[in-house]
Amino acid sequence: MSAYPDRPVVGVGVVVVRGPADCPEVLLIQRGKAPRAGSWSLPGGKQQLGESSRTAAAREVLEETGLSVEIADLLDVVDSLTHDEAGRISYHYSLIDFLAYWRGGDPVAASDAADVQWANPGDLARFSLWQETEKMIALALSRLDPSKIEGP
Repeated sequence: MSAYPDRPVVGVGVVVVRGPADCPEVLLIQRGKAPRAGSWSLPGGKQQLGESSRTAAAREVLEETGLSVEIADLLDVVDSLTHDEAGRISYHYSLIDFLAYWRGGDPVAASDAADVQWANPGDLARFSLWQETEKMIALALSRLDPSKIEGP
């Protein structure tokens, strides 16, 4: 997305979880491009024309990390707005966030991800996540179905 859009862009974000069920891990990516380049986040990206949001979510996880996932639940919709120094909106995304379960593969940073790693939810503070990302992870963890969690 180029800076200073004339309308919001629809994007998807995915809280990917893998086992063990009693101490699940979540997948984080380090953003390789603006906005927020270098910061840690959820895998995700822009929804393409003609693509369902769930299909976009699974595609983005695969493109950024090489992982296969099962998209489970809609978590929430969050707006991400970035302002420049003059207060103008330089980026505006409406993000549809999903819970997904890991189904296969080893994470490898690809596409617009600079790095990727599994994180223990109790260890998230060291990633300096956006507050909304932390909320989505907490919401996802509260909705987990232990029977769907698989380990590596």
